[in-house]
Amino acid sequence: MTVSKELTRLEHSAVKLTLTVAKDEVCSEYDKIVTDYCKSIQIPGFRKGKAPKAVLERKLGDSLKGDVLSRLIEQAIAAVFEDEQFPKEDRPLPYSTPHITEEPALDLKADLVFSVVYDVLPTVNMGQWTGLEVEVPDVGITDEDISRELEIIQERNAIVLDKDDNTPAATGDVVTVNYSELTDAGEVQAGTERQDFVFTLGSGHNLFKFDGDILGMKKDESKDIEKTYPEDFEDRDLAGKTKKIRVNLTAVKEKKLPDLDDDFAQDVDEKYQTLEDLKNSIKERFSKELEERIRNIKINALLEKIMETTPVDLPESMIRFQIDTRWRNLARRANMPVENLMKLMENPSGDMANLAAGWRPEAIRALHSRVIVETLIKDLGIEASEEEVQKQMGSIANSSGSSPEEVKEYYERDGMREYLEEDVKEKKLFERLLAENRIALGEKKNYFEFIEFTGNTG
Repeated sequence: MTVSKELTRLEHSAVKLTLTVAKDEVCSEYDKIVTDYCKSIQIPGFRKGKAPKAVLERKLGDSLKGDVLSRLIEQAIAAVFEDEQFPKEDRPLPYSTPHITEEPALDLKADLVFSVVYDVLPTVNMGQWTGLEVEVPDVGITDEDISRELEIIQERNAIVLDKDDNTPAATGDVVTVNYSELTDAGEVQAGTERQDFVFTLGSGHNLFKFDGDILGMKKDESKDIEKTYPEDFEDRDLAGKTKKIRVNLTAVKEKKLPDLDDDFAQDVDEKYQTLEDLKNSIKERFSKELEERIRNIKINALLEKIMETTPVDLPESMIRFQIDTRWRNLARRANMPVENLMKLMENPSGDMANLAAGWRPEAIRALHSRVIVETLIKDLGIEASEEEVQKQMGSIANSSGSSPEEVKEYYERDGMREYLEEDVKEKKLFERLLAENRIALGEKKNYFEFIEFTGNTG
């Protein structure tokens, strides 16, 4: 089928594709369908396949024209998109289905003209990406950081022992409590009971934050507590409210921390002979984590700078797909179908809508950054050689504990190799960005300050 086309750019990276099918093609397709119908349809008064064309047209009327119109539209769209000469940048995104702007009428005496609208990849006019300057924290690993990590490991290897029944609960003890909310009349509020809740006293790892109220209580002792929570309390359901809670202390245990010596290091892992070996291992691990995290901060800061001078008109379907992907990821972590998760969050408070709206700015930022990365890779002609891909597979094998053969098999099947090649290209681009721009050192921080500042994502 011969189809003429005209492309009009719209806002938000959408296009309107107007297609014209010549009237001769329209009539030819019409005649083909009528002929097929004549051969297959049984009309009363005529033998099968013997009904005259005029009778068939009169009998089927608009349904016949509708069928012809649908086929013509489908064939015309397919003819355009299956044409290898049709530019890649003018093709619809995988998640943007072309839709007809206005249903056309079939007129056998005129050309068929109709338009479809769909989203395409946004056009990027790259701004400044070299000669930029960004600032990152000046982070070092101190003896204090090593000591703090040793304390965490020491805590993890602590022995927990029962305290004497008459010994009051103290900060640092591991306590077990039963608790429930009370009504104004002092009765247990049904459905609020919690049994055998265990936490470390003073950690604040409990909903009602009643650590201070339990201090000094003894095993098997009960207490009714009344607490008023500030308006900015971390739990929205408790903020600004007063709650009456009944707490029963059922167990009190104390932690016995092991001494920080060579024996302790050997108990942590047999590969350590001395406490100094363990300290060196901690420092080495911190150094690797720090190097990777600082590198990511540098790259993200540079991309943020580039985005300032490189606006991108993102299509709505692309943003919607990014948010839908977050829903799928959240559902996978919750181990439930997406539909069930969305139904669960569909309530009068609008949690689902609020959550999606909260995701939107980050989704736009991530897409903006992604489009810039892909554009730079293309513009700079960055490729992934076979040697670089094999090296990347070897690195993955080393870090994952898998064999090179297992990694290769994984990436060679189901089109996964393409993702690996893209990862290699991206890393090469980032090395180029780091080399072409200046990184200044900012505020000094130690390791744990930095982790808390950036969020513990490691």
